[in-house]
Amino acid sequence: MTSRLPLPKRSSIFRGDEPVVQSHPLLPGARPPVFSERECWDLNGVLRKPVNQHPSHMRVPFPGLTPAMNLLARELAMIWFNPRHPALLTRGIHLPDDPRVANTVRARTTCLRELAAFGADQHLPELVSRWAAEDFHRFLAHHSNPDPEPRLVDHIVVIKALHRFGRALADGGLKEDPWPGMSAVAALRLPVNGPLKTPVVKPETWFPLVRAAWTYITVFAPDILRALDRWQAIEARTEDIKLPEADRRLTAWLADPASRVPARPPSAQTGREGPVHWDLLARMVGLDADLRNLFSATSSTGRARRAAVERLVAAGRVQYGLLPDLLEVDRPDGSRGPWHDALLPRQLGREATALRNACYIFVAALSMMRDSEIREITKGSVVEYFSTPAVKSTKVKLDADLPVKHWWITEPVAQAIELAERLSQHPELAFASVPGRDPETLFTSQDVIEDFVDHANRGRHITGLDEIPPQHITPHMFRRTMAMLTRDFPGSEIAVGMQLKHAATRALANRTTGGYMEPASSWARHLDNAIAERKFQRVKELFAADSRGETIGFGPGADRMREAFAAVREKAAELRATGKAQRGDLRVEHDLLQRTRFSIRFGKLNHCTMNDDDPIGAKCLEEAVVPEGHRGPLLDRCQPSRCTNSILGPEHLPIWTAEQGSLNRLRADPKLPANRRALLDAQLNEVALMLKKAGQ
Repeated sequence: MTSRLPLPKRSSIFRGDEPVVQSHPLLPGARPPVFSERECWDLNGVLRKPVNQHPSHMRVPFPGLTPAMNLLARELAMIWFNPRHPALLTRGIHLPDDPRVANTVRARTTCLRELAAFGADQHLPELVSRWAAEDFHRFLAHHSNPDPEPRLVDHIVVIKALHRFGRALADGGLKEDPWPGMSAVAALRLPVNGPLKTPVVKPETWFPLVRAAWTYITVFAPDILRALDRWQAIEARTEDIKLPEADRRLTAWLADPASRVPARPPSAQTGREGPVHWDLLARMVGLDADLRNLFSATSSTGRARRAAVERLVAAGRVQYGLLPDLLEVDRPDGSRGPWHDALLPRQLGREATALRNACYIFVAALSMMRDSEIREITKGSVVEYFSTPAVKSTKVKLDADLPVKHWWITEPVAQAIELAERLSQHPELAFASVPGRDPETLFTSQDVIEDFVDHANRGRHITGLDEIPPQHITPHMFRRTMAMLTRDFPGSEIAVGMQLKHAATRALANRTTGGYMEPASSWARHLDNAIAERKFQRVKELFAADSRGETIGFGPGADRMREAFAAVREKAAELRATGKAQRGDLRVEHDLLQRTRFSIRFGKLNHCTMNDDDPIGAKCLEEAVVPEGHRGPLLDRCQPSRCTNSILGPEHLPIWTAEQGSLNRLRADPKLPANRRALLDAQLNEVALMLKKAGQ
């Protein structure tokens, strides 16, 4: 019997002293980790960190792994970081030239640790590359109870990489792919174009939240900025001076008729200290920290200075906080007063943070930019792009080149960004720390939203803001909600696709855009009401035009509309004659008009007056298969020239006239084929029938 000798241990194709990142642009002076480092690859200060990510996202740790699994994890990470590494090419592994970012590699090594933990629990071989295909299927089944989770896609990517990269791995990798010829999504039986998981912000939360942010930007911001300027000027004047000079300055300050003693608001006053904010007063006089005991109550001179100040308080020369004249607002209890009880230095820092948060929320809600792209906005990025206000920002997602993109924005969004720039203490970024904080202070966008909601609700009894109902809100939900709100506007699919950066090369929105624009049940009633209100506004405009004797349309549908309007005016006159309504009050007609059962759908080429409950004469429904549950006309089968429900409005005439001219020019071509000429004749006949209604 011949014994089998163990196979020689293979060494890694990567040298221990080579840098782990060779395909990314490095920061100046960077010293990247090397392959032999087994505990953690820290890429902070090595690669550019996205502004909205924590430093921990730039670390790829390898804890809790056996030596063999540790080497496997480092090899996979090395491949993902350097897909065009010469050693890979030598072994016939040709990957796309798009190195993975640190956070993606970190997430995938976490998947490898979860696989190793499952193997240890199930007594499987130490190296996952020694597992059978059935072992991986059991792993998925274990984590798919009752349904597979989308996060398992990364696990399958890692498992398939063990086979795909086998020739470059020290242990040889998997001999076969557990899911040959299948993508990770197909292996999990996840829908390829399933519904977008991101929920919308509920309307009862959306409106008070956006209104509160806009109120901070347009109403409270001037006071906050004035207070910041005032405090910075006070800080700049403080000096290290001797006591005699301090006394002289205090005497001069007390003698100035414009001086007002800073006081704490009544809610913050204590019996021991009283109303005067002595520390702030010392700073306003120009004293540094060492002389703030100028007003000490334990010395006779200190008590004398206090008495002089308190005489000013008794005379009414007092102000709460840094400013004497804060803007007044209407409060929920019916009273009116300043929007803040006192902008003292500590409260000023909170309000400056709230203002920065309001700017972020407003931009996120109304620009459809991603969180990462908002956080990448630099100072001076608001520009004009194709004669429209736009903001420049770096597109991070799915683009290793980090291109600068333009997002079209409205003037209010531009105002919010420029205000954030004024607050920012960072040398480059628009959304960063506020005055009084370290310029490099980090914050998370999720905390920005939560902090603003909590701050607005806590102070609304003074600020007069509406209560913001609680809802878990993520930055991405703003993008989803605004896309949904724009879905019913003409051309919105292409426009939203362009704004979301989902536009395909032929300027047509892709499927992802459709997912963002899907309607949400929580908004259904509100949007229906908004559409109904807009439709009634247009009906009122037609009613007013008809009352002035103007032409509101042509055709049988227009005749029925004029009859309905005449009946409304006749009924209103009767109510006024009997004293049941005030004379000359236009609301009488509008109330009657709203109660009149008159159906109308406004269109670009014509209006439709079909009654859903009695669709007699609707040409679009003749010999048509009406989908179950459908009410109203079938717009794609509209025959405006032959339908008694069609109205040709004055605003439609130029379109039909232009169409007639265009068809005549085409028909004049002597080389036109007979079948094409016959088609143009049929179209001209339809246009002529429409224009005949208007006597054209």
